[in-house]
Amino acid sequence: MGVPFEALLPYGICLAVRYHLDLPDAIRNIQNGGKRARHSIDQWDRQMMDRDRRLTGWLRGQVDRPIAPAGFEYSNGWRVEKNLH
Repeated sequence: MGVPFEALLPYGICLAVRYHLDLPDAIRNIQNGGKRARHSIDQWDRQMMDRDRRLTGWLRGQVDRPIAPAGFEYSNGWRVEKNLH
């Protein structure tokens, strides 16, 4: 004897609500490279996240290579003018 589908509706509703509420968190998690979202980001954090983005291509990515890749000779964004003398 089978189980009527009406008996399973509350379970389906509970599962749908649970996974629907976690969907924005899952999207935010994917955007951060699998890491939790950051809060209260100050200027230092923005600077370090920009550096990480330039090194790895991800905003929250980090590498353990001791030598910087080509094109990353200068770690700051300032351009220095050439000496006139």
